[in-house]
Amino acid sequence: MSTIVVGVDGSESALGAVRWAAEEAALRADTVRLVHAYVVPLHGYPDFAATFPQLRDGMRHQGGAWLDEARETVGAVAPDVPVETDLVEEEAVSALVEESRRARITVLGSRGLGGFTGMLVGSVAVGLATHGHSPVVVVRRSTESLGPEAPIVVGADGSEASTAALRFAFDEAVARAAPVTVVRTWRGIFLDEAVPRYPMKVDPAEIEDGERAALAEQVGPLRESHPDIAVETVVVRGRPVRTLLHHGRSARMLVVGSRGRSGFSGMLLGSTSQALVTHAPCPVAVIRSGE
Repeated sequence: MSTIVVGVDGSESALGAVRWAAEEAALRADTVRLVHAYVVPLHGYPDFAATFPQLRDGMRHQGGAWLDEARETVGAVAPDVPVETDLVEEEAVSALVEESRRARITVLGSRGLGGFTGMLVGSVAVGLATHGHSPVVVVRRSTESLGPEAPIVVGADGSEASTAALRFAFDEAVARAAPVTVVRTWRGIFLDEAVPRYPMKVDPAEIEDGERAALAEQVGPLRESHPDIAVETVVVRGRPVRTLLHHGRSARMLVVGSRGRSGFSGMLLGSTSQALVTHAPCPVAVIRSGE
């Protein structure tokens, strides 16, 4: 039995993540592990209102209450799913990164109680998606209203991370009896567009045919090993973020690799995955190539 770790902070966004994790755990016979991490501030509060020990006790009590609420939420969604809870005095990102070492998936809401107005995703979600050891799912909104035809959309660019994302997407599709939409984008500014007086003989259709062939080669083994999964492939000239956000409007989930072909060495979270974690209209799964 594997474990799904969920970060809990008392926010409605976190409870949405708990509900998603409970549904996922019920499909897989997983355990849900609820984690609340807190750090007691050393200054910035009036000493006359509370002493440091009193503040620590209060934060532990509040965290325990939030974990109890999250446990009840799991029970309401999936009564048979086993639940563990952990209350730790530690910075949230480091605590969840450590938890992710033993998790099948680590799940967060898109914005916690510490978020500022207008901040669409919390720093904890970005930090965990950057450094986590398991696939990280950021739950931005509920997908309960979607029908069985709603696909799992996955970005594929030929990179090792996107191949790992494809495997995750097909695995989710099997568990959820959902179709898969695989999206590949390509970009190019041709000289005849930029400088009409000096045309360059480049055929966009030829380039797109090459991209389609590359995508077919990448997706082919998974098509063969999952013959019951309906697969749609989409190849378009455009920006990956904009294209994936468009397909995410009706998706059950967006799945991306943590870093694509254009990533620089040492950059743990690519611009596309970070933008989707921030703006996607559905749950987003970020997959590292080693997962």
